[in-house]
Amino acid sequence: MTKKWERIETFGGKLVENIIQATARDLLVCAMKSLRDKGFHIVMHGHDEIVLEVPYGVSSVEEICSIMAENPPWAKGLPLKADGYECEFYRKD
Repeated sequence: MTKKWERIETFGGKLVENIIQATARDLLVCAMKSLRDKGFHIVMHGHDEIVLEVPYGVSSVEEICSIMAENPPWAKGLPLKADGYECEFYRKD
């Protein structure tokens, strides 16, 4: 390792993928802030999911998905949708 700046090869697909992943991350953070502001307890989050601990009868998967699909002001008109499920213990869907 030379520890100096140098040119590297890339291609358009990689650049587009990085832009899309960065935007998806920003949308996830906005959804997390909205959920937190509405009083939800976020237990953990990952690449493309948020795990909440919600007492019985307090909310629904549909309400949470609706909050997550709200567009931030900078993404007006972007078609967003969230999907979710509820379970007793964490598991991958």
